[in-house]
Amino acid sequence: MKVVVIGGTGLIGTALVARLAGHGHEAVPAAPSTGVNTLTGAGLKEVLRGADVVVDVSNSPSFADDDVMAFFTTSTRNIVEAAKDAGAGHYVALSVVGTDRQPGVGYFRAKLAQEELITAAGLPFSIVRATQFFEFAGGIADTSTTDGVVRLPGAGVQPMAAAEVSAAVGRTAAGTPVGGVTEVAGPEVFGLDEWVRRVLTARSDPREVVTDPAAPYFGAVPGPEDLLPGPGAHLAETTLGTWLARS
Repeated sequence: MKVVVIGGTGLIGTALVARLAGHGHEAVPAAPSTGVNTLTGAGLKEVLRGADVVVDVSNSPSFADDDVMAFFTTSTRNIVEAAKDAGAGHYVALSVVGTDRQPGVGYFRAKLAQEELITAAGLPFSIVRATQFFEFAGGIADTSTTDGVVRLPGAGVQPMAAAEVSAAVGRTAAGTPVGGVTEVAGPEVFGLDEWVRRVLTARSDPREVVTDPAAPYFGAVPGPEDLLPGPGAHLAETTLGTWLARS
């Protein structure tokens, strides 16, 4: 079947396109670099012509609250319209565990708005919510660093490898529409502070990670379980130790 991957040249998208193609599907990456702009709609109808499945793993170039909301609402409306015109039978989107529990985080508000637009679109759909990627630990540390010290709360997280995120999205895209949300997560639970500390230590990063219960995570202080998946989440196999050894 023909699967169009919006954001198909990014971290998750590149691996997803390769995985789908390896399983015999016609996987087509769609991104500004391939002539597809979801904000303007340019190239969308053309790339989606004949598509059986559309998968959205794109991300906003700016995480500022207004920018990220504008990106996800505008692009999703445009993708929905083009998917309907193309007669696509399955709309899959990658989202984030905890979007519905962290209204103080602008990015999460935007992802929830994206989910709501897809749910209301009238298309067969599946939303895959994933936990934080191992690959994001360094970026989290950078945004939480002041005067060379990383301050993070001990809220629970269950991070996973990006490769297993793409695998989960691929399985969903090749399957029957869920008509709701599924969650995927890593096999281990850490404190947010503990996870980042382990990654920085493995990379010989000299920054100290200080546990600060009042420290924000992208603009809001998460509760102990706000970033953890609920019961029934699909658990990946790669542990943090294994990922660090491979990295």
